[in-house]
Amino acid sequence: MQNDRNYVSSWVGVIAAITLLYCSPARADSRVILLRGWFGVFSTGLDDIADALKAKGIRVEVAGHLYWKTAADEILRERAEGKTDALVLVGHSQGANNVIDMARVLEAYHVQVALLVTLAPYRQNPVPVNVMRAINYYQSSGWGAPVTAEPGFRGKLSNIDVREDSTVSHINIDKSTRIQAEIAREIGAVVKAN
Repeated sequence: MQNDRNYVSSWVGVIAAITLLYCSPARADSRVILLRGWFGVFSTGLDDIADALKAKGIRVEVAGHLYWKTAADEILRERAEGKTDALVLVGHSQGANNVIDMARVLEAYHVQVALLVTLAPYRQNPVPVNVMRAINYYQSSGWGAPVTAEPGFRGKLSNIDVREDSTVSHINIDKSTRIQAEIAREIGAVVKAN
């Protein structure tokens, strides 16, 4: 009789676990978007970052900078469906300006951006208040400038001047293995935390 009760209890536990697994809301994957600069041909270093992230099982997409409006619409649709966890936006050159634009559009809908990384943006707008962490790589002796944040920004903003590395220019800043590794590490930390 005792064995029958243990048997039934075991099956009840298995059924409860299966029910929780299939009936509870699914935890969505983090969304990582990398936007290239003009023409897309000078931002191929983003592909290397994407490959490193994919090797770690992180969902990532690389697209041209004009994709930013479509991506923002997709993110809003996914949020409405409850499918998106942490959001990471990375951009090079014009793509850097556009990830800031994306964050601003998402701000209007109270969507947080866990990490925003810009590589050599030019004449960029301030980082909006919905960004939790922003990292900007630029060259004070060349292209780009420190980014600022909008009033009320409570996140963390880091401006990293790479002028000391004479091998880095606007066109190849995305190909610096040091910068790629730093970006991949930051993205990995965000995804792991969620």
